[in-house]
Amino acid sequence: MDARVKSGAVAAGDDTTVLAILVAISVSHLLNDTIQSLLPAIYPVLKNSFALSFAQVGLITFVFQVTASLLQPLVGTYTDRRPMPYSLTIGMGASLGGLLLLSVASSYPVLLLAAALVGIGSSVFHPESSRVARMASGGRYGFAQSVFQVGGNIGSALGPLLAASIVVPAGQKSIAWFSIVALLGMVVLWNVGGWYKRHHNATAQRPRIVRAGPALSRARIACALVVLVALVFSKFFYMASISSYYTFYLIEKFGVSVQTAQVLLFVFLASVAAGTLVGGPIGDRIGRKYVIWTSILGILPFTLILPHVGLAATVVLTIIIGFGLASAFPAIIVFAQELLPGKIGMVSGIFFGLAFGMGGLGAAALGALADHTSIVFVYQVTAFLPLIGLLTIFLPNIEREKRSRRPRPS
Repeated sequence: MDARVKSGAVAAGDDTTVLAILVAISVSHLLNDTIQSLLPAIYPVLKNSFALSFAQVGLITFVFQVTASLLQPLVGTYTDRRPMPYSLTIGMGASLGGLLLLSVASSYPVLLLAAALVGIGSSVFHPESSRVARMASGGRYGFAQSVFQVGGNIGSALGPLLAASIVVPAGQKSIAWFSIVALLGMVVLWNVGGWYKRHHNATAQRPRIVRAGPALSRARIACALVVLVALVFSKFFYMASISSYYTFYLIEKFGVSVQTAQVLLFVFLASVAAGTLVGGPIGDRIGRKYVIWTSILGILPFTLILPHVGLAATVVLTIIIGFGLASAFPAIIVFAQELLPGKIGMVSGIFFGLAFGMGGLGAAALGALADHTSIVFVYQVTAFLPLIGLLTIFLPNIEREKRSRRPRPS
């Protein structure tokens, strides 16, 4: 790191992007989400070991994601007022505890408790790390969110591969080996917390820059936030159908092995990582509304075709769908942050929490639907979710307006 990073002398209004911090927070996101992604990746193992139904599998995801979603807005709101630089390390420690408990769980309730601990870790990690990404962005907010989020996407993609190569052959107890990943994450986040603290102390002694929000009425802002929530629902409810049940779908419809199904899940998640990396910078250039519009509504033809094609075409279509859907989320986060400037933690917590919550609800609801019908029917129903992307038309064009309004000293 250069001297500016070491001293923490980067002001909130500075135009310098602190790339070292963005990379560090992205790497820690990779490590955090690698841990989290182990859970759905080992569902086939847990389903056989504990004789679980699809509804019980969905409930595990529900507990993890709802635990995270309920706490994230509270954490974000609190830290908007009282920054806690080292809370990131504490959050990773909670995930470590959940990971170790998962490796020794001998009953279904203990599995649920382990999932809840990992969810608590996520509830602390995501709003605060999203804040750090914005602090280090130098005004390139979409780029910073993409760099931060792509780490998580890569971690989510690595989870199934690691599960296929380590957990499936060696069994549930081998999950404990991933405690090394959590410990490494705690070390990285401790150093990020040090930069965060120095940055906060330095900027607290300077004249504060107030960045004006868009000149919109409260009703207009509320309407835009409702639309963004609906888009998050569409994206993550559909994503739950793949992240939680894609392996089962491939096994049931095409008769592939568990290992092959997990490799193909990795391929899908890798496309999600690529889409995340691209979405933010494009939003910085052409406007976030256009990225959201194209990303969600644009995948509709592919989701409609997916349940009716063979294995090779399924793989290709899920790559397109994953890339398209993922490119929307950095744009959605930054769009929401710009609607409510000064409430970065709260906004990040709400939308990351919604992402987890919608994913959890989707996993539970779709699992129950699969038990009563079939996995194939689930994909036929969820294919229509991208139609919600039509609501994007009601979002204001805030980029054009914000370019004409400069920050004013307070």
